[in-house]
Amino acid sequence: MRKFIFIPLLIFAITGYTFYACKPINATPEKVIAQTLLTQIDSFSAVKNKLLITAQSGRVNEKELQHQFLQLRLAYKKFEWAAEYFNPAVARFVNGPPVQEVEMVSGQVFEPAGLQVIEGLLFPKYNIDNKKELTRQLALLQDGCDKFKTYYANIDILDWQVFDAAKLEVFRILALGLTGFDNPFTLKSMQEAVVSLAGVKEALAWYEGKVGDENLPGEIDAATHYLKNNTNFNAFDRAAFITQFGNPITTSITNLEQKLKIQITRYNRLLNQDAKTLFDRDAFNVNAYAPDPESFSTEKKVALGRVLFADPILSGDNKRSCQSCHQPEKAFTDGMVKNTMIGSKQLLRRNTPTLINAALQASQFYDLRAKTLEDQAISVVQNKEEMHGSMAVAVNGLWQNKGYRALFSAAFQKKNRTGIDTLEVMNALGSYVRSLTLLNSRFDEYMRGNKTAMNQQEINGFNLFMGKAKCATCHYMPLFNGSFPPRYVLIESEVIGVPQTTTKAAIDTDMGRYNQLKINAFKHAFKITTVRNAARTAPYMHNGVFTTLQQVMDFYNKGGGAGLGYKVDNQTLAADKLNLTDKESAEVIAFIKSLDSK
Repeated sequence: MRKFIFIPLLIFAITGYTFYACKPINATPEKVIAQTLLTQIDSFSAVKNKLLITAQSGRVNEKELQHQFLQLRLAYKKFEWAAEYFNPAVARFVNGPPVQEVEMVSGQVFEPAGLQVIEGLLFPKYNIDNKKELTRQLALLQDGCDKFKTYYANIDILDWQVFDAAKLEVFRILALGLTGFDNPFTLKSMQEAVVSLAGVKEALAWYEGKVGDENLPGEIDAATHYLKNNTNFNAFDRAAFITQFGNPITTSITNLEQKLKIQITRYNRLLNQDAKTLFDRDAFNVNAYAPDPESFSTEKKVALGRVLFADPILSGDNKRSCQSCHQPEKAFTDGMVKNTMIGSKQLLRRNTPTLINAALQASQFYDLRAKTLEDQAISVVQNKEEMHGSMAVAVNGLWQNKGYRALFSAAFQKKNRTGIDTLEVMNALGSYVRSLTLLNSRFDEYMRGNKTAMNQQEINGFNLFMGKAKCATCHYMPLFNGSFPPRYVLIESEVIGVPQTTTKAAIDTDMGRYNQLKINAFKHAFKITTVRNAARTAPYMHNGVFTTLQQVMDFYNKGGGAGLGYKVDNQTLAADKLNLTDKESAEVIAFIKSLDSK
């Protein structure tokens, strides 16, 4: 029976080889790649159908169901590089996280679907009571197959897109695949990465040899060999794999594209298209989430914003500035559990987060209610509890100040200026915050090739962070926040069951994102904040409940609020214990300290 299961894959391998061998001389790489993708989708659909038949049969064979599912996942991984790039909305429901998807504009809620949901139904044990849902989920996959096929059969793909998609797939493997993000029960990350890399290699093979001196096949083969010989999820040395194999592969992909002089269509996104690795000094674009090109940062805007940031002129009582709460010497936090309302001793609702690297987030505030740094700026200035200012009053005062008049005129070129616009104030502040992008920690230096930048304890901590400790399944490398790689279009929130106090066994009453959008899944949901500079930004969580990183580690190690026995019906963090030893927790904390910006 098991031999029969492998027959379609064997046939596909043979026919795939024949297809390439008989490729028409005048066929372009893009056309051949599109045809290959159609064949791979058919293979995925065939494996899916066999699993569906097995699931619907009267005989329950758990091992057979699980085996066929693993083959199904591998069949998807072969063309994941294209699916995730060209069809992300479809891919989300083929292999996206098993949580509700919410369309933020309309508020429409989509129930989870796809391979990750199916994995949860089959592993670690299959319950026959799940048969109906299993068959339903498998049937839903066909819709994804049909949409994939319609796209590749009718829409031309371009050379530059193939290179972009291939490089992003390797980034996806490094940032997500190796963490167990999409296989939390099976933890077949290394085995699946082998197949993902094979898909990339197969696509790029049509371009290799045209310039003569790249060794992508050899580099991918070396990475594959390492993965095949190091399959233990918890013991896998991710630091070694990324630096010795991942970074060289993505560098070679970029070099090959440049040598071929492939014309690239450029667009504004967070991860720069020319980035050779995730750790390049200029890999991330600080203007990616600016409202429009006119709002992009300039040196003069930053200089103006720096002055405004420290000036209480924007507040209602002329006593509080942005810097009052975001203090540079405290990594742009205030070191308090919660700051006070302006002119009062009453506490604000939430802890003050760092502004370092805030520009690398698609939304701002713990509840993600602001889409840009400019929106964040005006919201804080005009919030009656925070600064209680009036932009109309502030811009008048700024215009009356000769120094500010000169700074605004220099930063925002405008003929016949008769005043200062509110948008200019917001953009100047936003530009200054964009200048606080600092990806220059010892960890970054290590990933750029300086092997002395981190010690062994910190390297062990990184490997735990990316593996056994499961930190990186939410705090995504290399930004270590909730900006979802490698496309970085969304920033995620989580429900982890943060307690009111360290002594009270009950979840904090703050409803988080639910206050913005009344969806049950958003109750107690908060933005996944960055772990960078966390050693300098205590206390932690939206309510400042934890004062040390050790307390934070203990909380996660025990499974969050649900793991501690709090009533958290919609917790998205797994409630299972991580079973980290004291030594391992100390290693993770040591790694976190290596993320401090210089």
